[in-house]
Amino acid sequence: NVRLIHSCVVSGFSRTVELLMKRQIVLGTLIAAGLLSISVTALQQAPGGGAAPGQPAPRVVEVDKLKDNLYMLRGTGGGGNTAVFITSTGVVVVDTKNPGWGQPILEKIKTLTDKPVTTIINTHTHFDHVSGNVEFPPTVDVVTHANTAKLMQEMNPVYGIQTGPQQNIFKENGGRGLAKRTFTDRMTLGSGNERIELYYFGRAHTGGDAYVVFPVQRVLHTGDTFPNKGIPIIDANNGGSGVAYPDTLAKAAALPNIDTVVTGHSPLMTIADLKEYGEFNRAFLEAVRAAKKAGQTVDDVAKTWKVPERFKGYAQPMPDRLKPNVQAVWDELK
Repeated sequence: NVRLIHSCVVSGFSRTVELLMKRQIVLGTLIAAGLLSISVTALQQAPGGGAAPGQPAPRVVEVDKLKDNLYMLRGTGGGGNTAVFITSTGVVVVDTKNPGWGQPILEKIKTLTDKPVTTIINTHTHFDHVSGNVEFPPTVDVVTHANTAKLMQEMNPVYGIQTGPQQNIFKENGGRGLAKRTFTDRMTLGSGNERIELYYFGRAHTGGDAYVVFPVQRVLHTGDTFPNKGIPIIDANNGGSGVAYPDTLAKAAALPNIDTVVTGHSPLMTIADLKEYGEFNRAFLEAVRAAKKAGQTVDDVAKTWKVPERFKGYAQPMPDRLKPNVQAVWDELK
């Protein structure tokens, strides 16, 4: 591709020189050579964070400081939002993004502290939240909900998104990065100002969604039960439930003393936003319930359902993206 581009540049330039400056062929050739050199340099440097053709884009991790010892790590193409909590004994990481992002996360953490990473908490099983685990030292403690621990071993396709087998990054790495400790309803890590509370409120996005609370910092990480202001993925292949989803979110929104919510994929939100998101999912559930009772079909709902006007700023999904959610709820309803 590079040679083709260069050829076009030289050829086009030469034709222009021939028409406009026939008597200065030598000068035109020299100028063309200069343009060729500039073109090669530009492609190699790929300014603005881009990559040269055929090369992977650089994995750039960006940091948002939430509190003195708590950060959110983002990265375009990286997957879910990562939280980094620096304690007196080491660093706790919540979610590790897509494959290949573990090392960039580790490198960014080194700019924040010289303490080692001691613990990873995975909010759920999806590859864009757990794959970086395999790049962390094998001594790191990995904590998940019990259902997520099982699902991470299986790495099933994501319902409505993936139609074929999913890469099992943990099998490919000999089980490295899998959960070492699990909880069922609630778990406490650390103590005092460094305390972390883990909660499970029921099925929603998957069957093992963990809510991670930093109580002293008044911060909640929801994982992908609250990905953004739009329809979630109801992953029936991994235990997700469209019927239980609103109740699960309502329980999470009832957590006290939360100022900041780290979502799965969007900028920071508030507990009021989380409560509204529960109401949004309940409105969707009730719309599907009413449609089924009225004798409509899944396709009917996917083509006609609209985001209720009261939910300002919510994205309207395309029918092909909406249909798996309708089907998931439809199959659960009796």
